[in-house]
Amino acid sequence: MDVKLKQCFIAVDDHDKALAFYRDVLGLEVRNDVGFENMRWVTLGSPLQPDVEIVLEPPAANPDASPADRQAMAELLAKGMLRGVIFTTADCDALFERVRASGADVLEEPTDQPYGVRDCAFRDPAGNLLRFQQRPAD
Repeated sequence: MDVKLKQCFIAVDDHDKALAFYRDVLGLEVRNDVGFENMRWVTLGSPLQPDVEIVLEPPAANPDASPADRQAMAELLAKGMLRGVIFTTADCDALFERVRASGADVLEEPTDQPYGVRDCAFRDPAGNLLRFQQRPAD
């Protein structure tokens, strides 16, 4: 079967802060920036993966979401309860230092995990969990 990931979605409450983090700190390239009816979607991706995109979207961007659902999603985002993304990197320690220097909320310093990777964890400006994994050298 020929199945590949194309897009994943991360809820953000402030696109400008999110762009400053994902573009300026992590080095992702902006591929699209679209506004519609007081909402905004920004698509980014790694230059190393031109066919994979991360879409930064408002919480509860579904047009069928009720006001109560939108409020619940905004509250979960504010608490950091929505899932984020796991990235890979060739140098976890160097990436950790760059992200920490940006002022991002550190959740875990670089650690050798029992399941075979070295990784660290942060929260993005909206509170989403982001992990950065370095695979062992082959």
